[in-house]
Amino acid sequence: MADRQGWSPTRRQAVGAAGAALLAARLPAQPAAGDVSRLRALLDASAASDALRQAVSEKPRATPFMDPLADAYRAALLADRERDHAALAAIRRNGLPVADRIAYDVFAYQTDRTLAFLRSGAFDTAARAPLDPSFGLHLEFPDFVLTSAPFAALQDYEAGLVRLVGFAGYLQTTVVQLKRGVAAGQVQPRIIVTNVLSQVDAVLATPIEQSPFYAAVTRMPPAISEGDRVRLEASYRQVITDRIYPGYALWKSYLSDDYLPRTGEAVGRSAMKGGAALYAAELERHTTTTASPDAIHRLGLSEVQRIHHEMEDAKTSIGFNGDLAAFFVFVRTDPRFYCKTPEELLGRFATIEAKIWRSIPQLFARRPKAPFSVQPLPALGAQRGTGYYRPGPPDGRTPGVLFFNMAMLGTRPIPTLETLTLHEGIPGHHFQITLARENEKLPQLLRFSDEGFTAYTEGWALYCESMGRELGMYGDPYQWFGHLDMEMLRAVRLVVDTGLHAQGWERQQAIAYMLANTSMAPHDVTVEVDRYIAAPGQACAYKMGELKIRGLRDRSTAALGGRFAVRDFHDQVIGTGALPLQVLEDKIVGWIAAGGGPDNSGF
Repeated sequence: MADRQGWSPTRRQAVGAAGAALLAARLPAQPAAGDVSRLRALLDASAASDALRQAVSEKPRATPFMDPLADAYRAALLADRERDHAALAAIRRNGLPVADRIAYDVFAYQTDRTLAFLRSGAFDTAARAPLDPSFGLHLEFPDFVLTSAPFAALQDYEAGLVRLVGFAGYLQTTVVQLKRGVAAGQVQPRIIVTNVLSQVDAVLATPIEQSPFYAAVTRMPPAISEGDRVRLEASYRQVITDRIYPGYALWKSYLSDDYLPRTGEAVGRSAMKGGAALYAAELERHTTTTASPDAIHRLGLSEVQRIHHEMEDAKTSIGFNGDLAAFFVFVRTDPRFYCKTPEELLGRFATIEAKIWRSIPQLFARRPKAPFSVQPLPALGAQRGTGYYRPGPPDGRTPGVLFFNMAMLGTRPIPTLETLTLHEGIPGHHFQITLARENEKLPQLLRFSDEGFTAYTEGWALYCESMGRELGMYGDPYQWFGHLDMEMLRAVRLVVDTGLHAQGWERQQAIAYMLANTSMAPHDVTVEVDRYIAAPGQACAYKMGELKIRGLRDRSTAALGGRFAVRDFHDQVIGTGALPLQVLEDKIVGWIAAGGGPDNSGF
């Protein structure tokens, strides 16, 4: 999944399990009778407060868009987390039911680390460096409006108009924060600015009638009266014309004339004032560990070496005459490895999905009610990565969607499609996210925790790739090599991300390293590296999470012996939503101590 979780103050900041353990140690051994209800009430109240701050949300609400870069946002977040911390300290953890105990630990983890992120100054440093050509709100918001925002009734269109006005304010506030960054000596790299400017140009070149912001106006439901249609059409057009497009134009003029001349070629966090501390916080948030950049870098080098050996074996089994570098060129350039039309590509995805479903019951006791589908990436495909998964609402009917980049089909290799489907769809993101969302017995915090813990969500999806052969996939030697190629990408990320942000690597050095170790097309490598520059730490989460889950499976197998059942293990891993890695480990250790077996907890 080209994760949509690069740093954004619209998402609760992930944090450390040590805080939960320390907090629990201070509490009496037995909970009061009302502790479960008090915990649930606290979680619900906190979630409702968070929802008021979400820039993109499918949940109905009466409040307007809250600008995630506004000072009021920061103040509200700090006040909420201080209140949450005090309320949680009054609830006794020991003796809570299993799901609530896990929810308690997750909430304590989030609360403590969000407070640390705010109080350390890292939050403010990040806010003053808000440009992100991979996951920025200037891209995500129009994607959301086009594909996921509710537009079923008159009130949805009224709320949509309020959202547009709020987003227009965000475009203005971004420039305010960039100016603060300049004053503080915190200026983002030139490549980020030039990439964002290209995206801004693409938006401004789009006629208003064809823009994502206007799309809902063209498909108003019949129940909306003619008078309301005329009024809404005029109002949407006015906001887009007078507020949103001028907001993008402000970005263009400020970035081009004032900001860009101040930028430099250095691309890492370490080159920015306060950047080293921010990068440490970003690594901790995404990996939910305290591993240092150097330790992660060394782990990446080790994984790259291991996968290289497997690639060599795969190349030999194919019978290719030449070294691995030549084989990479062969896969990049031979037309047989690329679809000619989007329809052909979608057809291949459908065939792969059907094949995976046949073997799912061997490894999983449950499957989501909601279907899975693949659709074209909504906008600006030529300037973006491979794609991303987006779950539907938890209604059991609306599909979870892999929005796949159909631009430049000559860079979308067929040998990686089985791996992509396992990762983004079944049993990857679609199972992990949708099963939790469909489980109404879980606390809300766990049902919708997928946006908070990158190492878990991406680690699970990468782990699912490794189960391909167990699911009857990778029978074709090229698909097996494609799997290794994708795994190599995640290993390379550990090296490149830490190289860029902690070891002074240059952009071209990172591009060269990726080209030397994967078969990715040069364009895609460049997009990937620019993503790591813009969203530090996020790319390290995949391998860190996958290695933890794989290690826990090995540990469970060794400890339980003949009592180990992989279906039960998978239920334990994904049965309570996304978790910090330490909380996940504690859960699995408890399951092993109880003798393994199926989940009989009732949730």
